[in-house]
Amino acid sequence: MRSLGQRPVTGSDEDPRVAELRSAVARLRRELAALPSDFPDRGIAENELASLAAMASGGAPETPRLRGSLLLIAAAIGSVSALARGLRGVREAVDLFGEPPRT
Repeated sequence: MRSLGQRPVTGSDEDPRVAELRSAVARLRRELAALPSDFPDRGIAENELASLAAMASGGAPETPRLRGSLLLIAAAIGSVSALARGLRGVREAVDLFGEPPRT
């Protein structure tokens, strides 16, 4: 039903965008942990995913920080095709927060 623009029901007053971000980050963290191969920037990806998880657990995160972490994760993962789907999920979850307000 998400393709129709509906949001998941969380059963609480939690922002559904935060719930989606938390879910996408957890999924990518599991995929990264299950990846048997190592790559040079794996630690950076793991640290930034931990940072995103912390932001999501603290309520509504700041969009610029989300986008910065997403860029670092994408750069760290590089061309690891096994993680492309999970990375796309995190990007889509970050995009739910929209553009930061212009000052």
